[in-house]
Amino acid sequence: MSTLRTLAERRTDLSEAEVDHLHAVVAEWALLADLSFADLLLFVRDGEEFVTVAQLRPSTGQTIYHDDMVGTVVAAGERFLADRAWREGRICREGDPEWESGVPVRQEAIPVRYGDRVIAVVSRDSNLASARVPSQLEMTYLQTAGDLAQMVAQGTFPVPGAPPDSDLVLRVGDGMLRLDADGVVTYASPNALSAYRRLGIARNLVGEHLGDLGLDDKRVYGVLDTHLPADHEVDANGAVVARRAIPLLDDGTVIGALVLVRDITDLRRRDRQLLTLDATIREIHHRVKNNLQTVAALLRLQARRSTAPEARSALEESVRRVSSIALVHETLSQALDDAVEFDEIADKVMAMVGDVASPERSVTTRRVGSSGLLPAAVATPLALVLAEVLQNAAEHAFGGSASGTIEVRLDRRPTGLRVEVVDDGGGLPEGFAIEGSTRLGLQIVRTLVVGELGGAIEMGRNDSGGTSVVLDLPLATAAH
Repeated sequence: MSTLRTLAERRTDLSEAEVDHLHAVVAEWALLADLSFADLLLFVRDGEEFVTVAQLRPSTGQTIYHDDMVGTVVAAGERFLADRAWREGRICREGDPEWESGVPVRQEAIPVRYGDRVIAVVSRDSNLASARVPSQLEMTYLQTAGDLAQMVAQGTFPVPGAPPDSDLVLRVGDGMLRLDADGVVTYASPNALSAYRRLGIARNLVGEHLGDLGLDDKRVYGVLDTHLPADHEVDANGAVVARRAIPLLDDGTVIGALVLVRDITDLRRRDRQLLTLDATIREIHHRVKNNLQTVAALLRLQARRSTAPEARSALEESVRRVSSIALVHETLSQALDDAVEFDEIADKVMAMVGDVASPERSVTTRRVGSSGLLPAAVATPLALVLAEVLQNAAEHAFGGSASGTIEVRLDRRPTGLRVEVVDDGGGLPEGFAIEGSTRLGLQIVRTLVVGELGGAIEMGRNDSGGTSVVLDLPLATAAH
């Protein structure tokens, strides 16, 4: 798939900064398309030809180009207005209407300036067959579109280094105010008036200064002084309205501002509900973690009082298993979604196993690689599996008082997640097979890996003579 960057790099000598400016233009040019009721095509120069590197259809009118135009080549002389705008560095709109697929089209070429040179041309193509009866809305839209087009030609739009602060996309159809150079409203669209009525401002806004509305609008009309766009949300009268103010400049002199307005009351209400739900889920994970730690403490107390070695060992293993599950819930209680960075859990499991290793032997654990984010449905059983495998290695890999190292290797692959636990101990006994093992820990490992996670497990000797345990989890369960 061709992108603006790949086409520009392949067909032009534009610098990285110039391509970044074209990306900034494309990120903001929906305003120009909607205000113009026109399709936009972005051309870059390749010798005597133009190459279309971006395209946008208006949301306020009928499109001319039903096909994807990106990547198409315009031969020399085919777009004479674009040629002239490129050479002369000015907006060109002369000429009779062209015909495109049986539709009369008025074309206008806008040079895209960066620094002291023209780096591209925007073709603004209007469908004359769907021309509207002029009204104040249409005339204001077109006037503002003309101002933005002039800013593109002068290299002042979009404003360098001033991306929107909000992740909301505000379109012209949501609501629009036009301010003069003093911050007085000269036009307010019907949707903008409705949004302000939700805020408790029921009067006509035309002729009003934003600073007189009592809505803390200094940040909005302040763009007339800073010449930088500003985003602001106002919460009043039980409603929330998002606004984005864009200064309109002519040769560096402010001539007014465009303010996009959108009623986001329902959106913010849903956001609050989601935050409340998220906080509730995290609190549940926190309480589950606390309960599991309480269970582990009771089991540990019971193990200390037990006089039978087998019973004490079984209780201590249960403590470790419960604690492994508690680690996942502790991490989930601090996460923003139902996924966790398993690396952190793996490190805690390794530390826990090292703490309970036999005091007469020194076991060092270390992690290599990363697993990335894992959903809780994978992280919980995997934490338990890792604890069992590490504990088995700590107890059986190093005989007597021997010391050694256990390495946990995490490898996130396109096809899944591979976990390797490798020690430098004495290795497995001859004829050992995990399928026939009667050890409860290994039976738990096999059940969780194969049965619950749909993965595979292998145990064998590694190159250094120790033991290697390899877990392969499919991407369907490992991926987030």
